[in-house]
Amino acid sequence: MNPELILALQLLLAHVITDFLLQTQSLVTQKQQKKAASPFLYIHSILAGLITYVIIQDWSMWMVPVIISVTHFLIDLWKLHQKEDSLHYFLWDQFLHLLVLLGIWLYLTENFSEVIPFIGSLFTTKTALVYIIGYVIVIFPIGFIIGKATQRWQEEIAQEDGLSSLEKAGRYIGIFERILVLTFIMTDNFSAIGFLIAAKSILRFSDKSKSGARKQTEYVLIGTLMSFALTIIIGFLMRVLVF
Repeated sequence: MNPELILALQLLLAHVITDFLLQTQSLVTQKQQKKAASPFLYIHSILAGLITYVIIQDWSMWMVPVIISVTHFLIDLWKLHQKEDSLHYFLWDQFLHLLVLLGIWLYLTENFSEVIPFIGSLFTTKTALVYIIGYVIVIFPIGFIIGKATQRWQEEIAQEDGLSSLEKAGRYIGIFERILVLTFIMTDNFSAIGFLIAAKSILRFSDKSKSGARKQTEYVLIGTLMSFALTIIIGFLMRVLVF
């Protein structure tokens, strides 16, 4: 196997073990309460470097665990001083950790010089451009089109029966289903689209005691069929351009 890939996997494994397997909720709570005074914050940061050192098994790379421990401490301390422990800050926390690992990997593999050409290739290669444009279209413009096309039915249901759902839940469900459908199309897994249709059909079993249940079901099905149809069209256009 490619040694560069092995190194990337080793760095990622060490991070997952440190941040998830060896960090219980009670220890996280201690960090949140005591912040810089928390003993576990220091232990956790040191472990991040030591576990990486052990997994890599290259004792000449002694600077790697030092850099990881220091940056892990600083990133975690930054997160602990935020007003809330939300998904937003959790994602930023993980992104910063992974960014450090990426920097270490690029340095150890001497691939820094390839970063700019790689980014440039994303905007000069036909295949990359087709994929980028395709996914952006199914995530944003199609969602906007479906929202506008079904707005009158959504308003009708809300006015007549006051039926509601989780805030923006339909939007996120639509985004994820379109991403999955497009991915299945581009990877020749057309049969998997049927799995999504079956999963979405569960919504048809609404609470029949509500007078607006039928309208709610019809509204969901219209939105789903529009979402699937437009995504499939985009997917086949992409396949024509790529393959």
